[in-house]
Amino acid sequence: MSKQYTEEFTKDAVRYWKEHPELGCARCAKNLGIGKSTLSTWRKLYDANGGEVPTRGRGNYESDEAKEITRLKKELRDTQDALDILKKAIGILGK
Repeated sequence: MSKQYTEEFTKDAVRYWKEHPELGCARCAKNLGIGKSTLSTWRKLYDANGGEVPTRGRGNYESDEAKEITRLKKELRDTQDALDILKKAIGILGK
């Protein structure tokens, strides 16, 4: 699972790189504890989106309804998996 960073952290990381050009991308990334490619990607997004770094994260749903639908789908999937396991167990024990 990939690590997720806050929008504030990503903006601060890009600003740090811009304020310390003498360090370069690799050294800035190492100082921040992130990958060089991650920092580079954030910089491209920052420049392309006028100082914003769009982030994907937990809770980035269009609405509360979308969040609830996602939760219910996961719950349904888990319940169906449990039911399949129980059916197999009954089949095995019924023999």
